[in-house]
Amino acid sequence: MDLARIRNFSIIAHIDHGKSTLSDRILELTGAVEMRDMRSQYLDSMDLERERGITIKAQNVRVDWKEFTLHLIDTPGHVDFGYEVSRSLAACEGVVLVVDAAQGIEAQTLANCYLALEHDLEIVAALNKIDLPAADPDRYAMEIETVLGIPAEDILRISAKTGDGVPELLDAICERIPAPTGDADAPLQALIFDSQYDQYRGVVSSVRVMNGRLATNSKLLFMQASTQQEAVEVGARRPVITPMAELGPGEVGYLIAGIKDVGQARSGETVTTFHHGATTALDGYRDPKPMVFCGLFPIDGDDFELLRESLEKLKLNDASISYAPESSGALGFGFRCGFLGLLHMEIVKERLEREFNLALIATAPSVEYRVHKTNGDVELCDNPADLPQPQSIDFIEEPYFRVSIITPKDYTGTLMDLCQTRRGEMSKIEYLSPERVELHYHIPLAEVVVDFFDQMKSRTQGYASLDYELIGYQRSNLAKVDLLLNGIPADAFSTIVHRDKAFAYGARMCEKLKELIPRQMFDVPIQAAIGGKVIARETVKAKRKDVLAKCYGGDITRKRKLLEKQKEGKKKMKSIGRVEVPGDVFISALKLDD
Repeated sequence: MDLARIRNFSIIAHIDHGKSTLSDRILELTGAVEMRDMRSQYLDSMDLERERGITIKAQNVRVDWKEFTLHLIDTPGHVDFGYEVSRSLAACEGVVLVVDAAQGIEAQTLANCYLALEHDLEIVAALNKIDLPAADPDRYAMEIETVLGIPAEDILRISAKTGDGVPELLDAICERIPAPTGDADAPLQALIFDSQYDQYRGVVSSVRVMNGRLATNSKLLFMQASTQQEAVEVGARRPVITPMAELGPGEVGYLIAGIKDVGQARSGETVTTFHHGATTALDGYRDPKPMVFCGLFPIDGDDFELLRESLEKLKLNDASISYAPESSGALGFGFRCGFLGLLHMEIVKERLEREFNLALIATAPSVEYRVHKTNGDVELCDNPADLPQPQSIDFIEEPYFRVSIITPKDYTGTLMDLCQTRRGEMSKIEYLSPERVELHYHIPLAEVVVDFFDQMKSRTQGYASLDYELIGYQRSNLAKVDLLLNGIPADAFSTIVHRDKAFAYGARMCEKLKELIPRQMFDVPIQAAIGGKVIARETVKAKRKDVLAKCYGGDITRKRKLLEKQKEGKKKMKSIGRVEVPGDVFISALKLDD
């Protein structure tokens, strides 16, 4: 294929600014999908994406417009899936930056735009939703010019819903985005930028060919995994997968090489020919760093091996998950998993339950702390149960985020209050326009992780938008709060909190567990403790048999003797008794929304 006729681009934007709808219109206009087969969010293939109305996985498709071949990659908008966006941009020469004409620039608009600039990509800006009554394209075009430096006259006005202005956008893509470069006669170099597991065909990889030709039935070498495979099928997604004889330089398509071992086709892998192949690998991707950790345990202990296989297959499709086996006295065997954020964690748990038919318990989310010990060693700890003894700890550092919130100015006060109650420190405040403010805060990740996003949305009626990045570790006054049931620590409920909030957390968990744990034959004390010091306590009262039922009237000593006898029996039972805690208590107590 003539390189000058190829255009590779991604669509990037904040959540709900119309990326997937624009992809639908492009598929319609270019005739890639018949009108009778068309449905909204056509490229969002997962049920979960369609239910939640968000894109989770980047999807690529090849369409024809006039004499050009366009490779379009639709990317997610949520901050937790920023890794998907950065991977997709490595396969492109340009991006379409979509901004809502009724809302203007949001936090993720800026973050994704800076990502595109880092990759040296050509940016085609478009104001979407001009058909809305509240749209003000002139005002927001000026805002884009002021904040991002894109001339207002170069910004296109479109409505992805009605299709208005989309043909002009396609023309602008062909004119402004440069053609890919590459040498068809050079040794093959192709980059895998995404993979998924098909139970009938093995691993299906999305590839971008940089140099050379990727032909069906050719012998291939996967350079980082050092394995050789045969190209069973090569082709393009139009959006139905269409086999082809070969893919040339600059082309984006898919590769099936009959790989059953999911570790051999990771994202960032370089593919070359086995004979006379390339000697240097392409730059892959930086491994994403997990931010939030939690334990995932199967409710049925026999599902442990199935959970291991399921995580392996899911990691192929989502390289940003990390996992390692762990065991818990209360919950049995499971995995300690790392995620990029709380939504990411929720989505992964739901995908494991739906796609692999598992029933899981997730422990409370935690972050990775740096523990400086008195002997000078530094330990990383993401599980409260693994925290060293208090006497061996010198101090603990926790990760901090740089948070930027874009909001209408009316909500500035309530957001500043939210950030300060979460131990945030303001670094600066900027006015993007007379009505809109950008707040910059440094906040501990542990405070952002639980319900910061929900609180921010509810306090601003959904108008504020959030972006964040890790800036490093800072020393904090932290303590580990243990929950003891009948004097025995329940490791599933242990957590690390700031000392100022330890009492409130302990009291709340004790109250909650008192309601949830069923009554036993003896009193069950529920205690929250820091080290050896108990900071809160509740008691689940014992069930009582009415031993005095047969005593009517008569001497009080007879009744007292029976009660003492009952007391002795309960004391003996208590000294050997384990507290029965049903599985659903853990699920209810660890509910994220509380």
